[in-house]
Amino acid sequence: MKKRMNILWAAAGLCALAASVGAATSDLAAAERVTKPMRTEANSKVVLEKSASADFVVVGGGLSGICAAISAARHGAQVVLIQDRPMLGGNCSSEIRMGIMGAHGDQNKEAGILEEIQLRNFYYNPLMRYTLWDDVMLSTVRAEKNITLLLNTSVDGVEMEGGRIAAVKAWNSNAYTRWTVKGRWFADCSGDGILRLSGAKFRHGRELPSEFDETYLEAGGDSRTMGNSILLQLRKTDEHHPFLPPPWAYTFTDADFPVADSVRDAKLISLGAKTLFARPYPKKNNFWWIEFGGNLDTVGDANEIQFELKKVAYGVWAYMKNHPDGRAKGYELDWIGSLPGKRESARFVGPHILNQHDVTSGGHFEDVVAYGGWTLDDHHPDAVFRKDGPVSVQYAAPSPFGIPFDCLYSVNVPNLMFAGRDISCTHMALSSSRVMATCATLGQAVGTAAALLVKYGIDPAQLRRERIAELQDALEDDDCMLPYRWRKVSALTAEATCADGVSVLRNGIDRSYAKKDNGVWVAPGEERIVYSWDVPRRISGARIVFDSNMTTRGKRMRKLEATTERAAMPKMLAKGFRVELRAGGAWRTVFKDDANYLRLRKISFAPAEADAMRLVVTETWGDEKAHVFALDAK
Repeated sequence: MKKRMNILWAAAGLCALAASVGAATSDLAAAERVTKPMRTEANSKVVLEKSASADFVVVGGGLSGICAAISAARHGAQVVLIQDRPMLGGNCSSEIRMGIMGAHGDQNKEAGILEEIQLRNFYYNPLMRYTLWDDVMLSTVRAEKNITLLLNTSVDGVEMEGGRIAAVKAWNSNAYTRWTVKGRWFADCSGDGILRLSGAKFRHGRELPSEFDETYLEAGGDSRTMGNSILLQLRKTDEHHPFLPPPWAYTFTDADFPVADSVRDAKLISLGAKTLFARPYPKKNNFWWIEFGGNLDTVGDANEIQFELKKVAYGVWAYMKNHPDGRAKGYELDWIGSLPGKRESARFVGPHILNQHDVTSGGHFEDVVAYGGWTLDDHHPDAVFRKDGPVSVQYAAPSPFGIPFDCLYSVNVPNLMFAGRDISCTHMALSSSRVMATCATLGQAVGTAAALLVKYGIDPAQLRRERIAELQDALEDDDCMLPYRWRKVSALTAEATCADGVSVLRNGIDRSYAKKDNGVWVAPGEERIVYSWDVPRRISGARIVFDSNMTTRGKRMRKLEATTERAAMPKMLAKGFRVELRAGGAWRTVFKDDANYLRLRKISFAPAEADAMRLVVTETWGDEKAHVFALDAK
């Protein structure tokens, strides 16, 4: 069993993590054996002072921050990632449990680092337990040697030099430690925009509809926002017991939940809007509508909002569980969130402010670096207490729509970028761009940009003017789809000769799209994915994209956690494969993996002269054939 686990760690690319954990354990054990004098007020500090420095400092460890840190680190930047919670993941972590939503449409699912993490979760966490999901995200970050991770650490100050952020100040309440973290470039992925302490321009609330001619805004020019939500998770049961709520919980009746057909709005009907109401029934429900706080300050009033949501959540469950129609007879309350998930607070201002018309027109930007595709999903500030209309109104949006780099860096603090729900956008545009899969792509864009800032010693504005094409190419090479363009294959790949049935692997479209397959089905052992050259070429690596069944929504964490049903790896994904080079008429294996579970594989090997390269799949995760979207020689 121990040998098998070692193989799995190696296959996951987490050898460095395993080694570092082992070394840290040994160091701690050795330190404990050193005899030290008793600590007293005379020889010990109560509060420690520590410092760190990096090329790139990321504040916030949700999906946008995770992807920003990982992408920057993999491209060579030294990174400090600061997270104020004991786990990573933000709204999708075990303490909040929001679903990872993104672009609509089977062909538009987000790939890149997000897909990597979700596939790793399938592999290590087939029962889809939230505790393990937290640690899958943690493992992915800890595997990167260029990332220093500070958990339980809250940024509460900024040091400025010459109009630039020089350092952030932070407090770790677990370790009674004050941190000073210096950096050259910074990214705010906190959601709430704590780096507004720098003096960066921001907005909080709803614009006047006239400012951007946003016809979907029903009102504006105020500080009202979408609210926060606390979720419930239920467990199926054969027993039935009434639920006794805390004495401070609200009491709800049928009159508190208007039926959709009873509230009609002529304007919404004319705009083709979809109206969503609270649905107080247990089946297939994640209770997103247990929402409150849009009429308050979702940051400054967070504690009050949190307790108010507890009162609502327990009251909602008591209403359902004890309802005389027996609607919740087969369910028990398994978990209730204690930390609300936020939809909206502050938004930074960048050179461009994404607005309703940018979204509805498809976001055709020359500096596109990410995309959305969720509906314009505007939640009413009154939320669950609204009686005269829907809790949320959804307007159709094209999927995908482009999001430009000009929305991801500050207009007045030159070394500040941002990703997540605090990007430069209007309230209405945020109603679509805020969902977590979109935030992940924004984070990967910012992290990849940061590595280019380090490489060239420039700021985001200069990168936008001079290096935007390089950023876009790097993102596409890392399996990030960008709307209205496709990836450029490597020069070696373009110059190769291959069979007609294999040439599709060189079209730069690494997914099924517009009803075209764009891939090759290959049986284990079949040797038909071959590139050859007239004269030997120097080859040192390969880029491979396998099909990980991105049409499925099944990679999301489940609403019902207490289940023994196991998640299955995508059956058409290659589990085993090898890459071979031909020299002097003889083939030799230069790379082999028998436990692959990832979609994108970038592999390197000792440079060699060869006149041909081939990919051979040796095993799938269940199908008779594997599906391959791309093979590039490097």
